[in-house]
Amino acid sequence: MKKRKLGKSGPEVSAIGFGCMGLNYAYTQILNEKESISLLKSAYESGVNFFDTAEMYGPYTNEELVGKALTSVRDKVVIATKFGIKLVNGKQEQDSNPKHIRKSVEGSLKRLGTDYIDLYYQHRVDLNTPIEEVAMTMKDLIKEGKIRYWGLSEAGVETIKRAHRVQPVTAVESEYSLWWRKPEEKLIPTLEELGIALVPFSPLGKGFLTGEIKKNATFEKGDFRSIVPRFTQKNLQANQKLIELLQKIAQERNATPAQIALAWLLAQKPWIVPIPGTTKKNRMLENNKAVEIDLNSQSLQEINRALEKIKIEGDRYPEELEKRTGL
Repeated sequence: MKKRKLGKSGPEVSAIGFGCMGLNYAYTQILNEKESISLLKSAYESGVNFFDTAEMYGPYTNEELVGKALTSVRDKVVIATKFGIKLVNGKQEQDSNPKHIRKSVEGSLKRLGTDYIDLYYQHRVDLNTPIEEVAMTMKDLIKEGKIRYWGLSEAGVETIKRAHRVQPVTAVESEYSLWWRKPEEKLIPTLEELGIALVPFSPLGKGFLTGEIKKNATFEKGDFRSIVPRFTQKNLQANQKLIELLQKIAQERNATPAQIALAWLLAQKPWIVPIPGTTKKNRMLENNKAVEIDLNSQSLQEINRALEKIKIEGDRYPEELEKRTGL
């Protein structure tokens, strides 16, 4: 597994990380504790040392899985988790009040079974708490040794700049993939200017870019994709053109569509570290092999020219969830 550095001063991590959310949250095909721990250990043994979780995944139980799986190799892995969302009467609300942050960090440390968190993200921006207060709290937690680095998830560029002035931001987590390229407009140029890493979640389009989701697919209640406009049958059918392109490129390179999608991300910038998730060992190993695919500038130009002819249909989030991002 190749390595990459998170930002100017962040840790060195595997070029492809592992997104842990789907092990037991947001989808209907989830793993039990034993299966989850086995998969996480297999990921580490395959060269992955960057694992992403959050207190809201589960909620709370996802961190416990990560902690149990990685306790024996704690000093050899980089664990990222997130704060800033709480449950109120079963509904998620943003809360990055410093008191709530301190409650969250203590809970995460306990569930992860560790005395420090490598990378601590604000899960979503809280409009009721100035980002400068959040950054100051992060600065204090770093001084106290409870966290080593901090980051932001789905934040807007002005928020990132304000936060970075108070306490340097190591990484920003954001959706970015072949079928969600909005970060190229403002986010990526800003991160390059500031020396901040980009950690793309859903780099395989919540499974769509693997080519395994058919145009007539349906999703059970409890599967996050069941409420995502982009996953209606109408839009799945309209977006098959992107899959056809991926399949063509993959066939030419003796690869899979998923590997091409990840290789495309890796080729964008040397400080981009995608975190695909899966519940299957063979898929995890398949994803990791994307680091072996070299897409040179000519290949990227050809792919991008082909992408320009494809219009992606459907929003990536329902309106109410999209309003919580880019703030």
